[in-house]
Amino acid sequence: QLVESGGGLVQTGGSLRLSCAASGRHFENYALAWFRQAPRKEREFVAAISWKDGISDYADSVKGRSAIARDNARSTMSLQIDNLRPEDTAVYYCAADYQNVGALRLGSEYDYWGQGTQVTVSS
Repeated sequence: QLVESGGGLVQTGGSLRLSCAASGRHFENYALAWFRQAPRKEREFVAAISWKDGISDYADSVKGRSAIARDNARSTMSLQIDNLRPEDTAVYYCAADYQNVGALRLGSEYDYWGQGTQVTVSS
């Protein structure tokens, strides 16, 4: 089970730190990712971190102003996004996939999803 937190309303240029807490075993064997879905748009990849070597990947839309991290000892993951823009407004979902290799950006690869947390950026 994955549970997100940390969403909210923030002004343009502000920052947010989203968290995802996982329950279950072998958290360290799961690739983790954040996706988002804005109203009337398709779900899109935001960021991911691999299970094996901790390598991270970011969508161009957030690259350079975001950071994904995982804490295997606490079974948690976070996403820090700075310099938020109105186009970042969306429901953000964390996702987990067991030993994902080479397909971190594909939502269809992920078996476990959180319920989502709303992020709203006001202009």
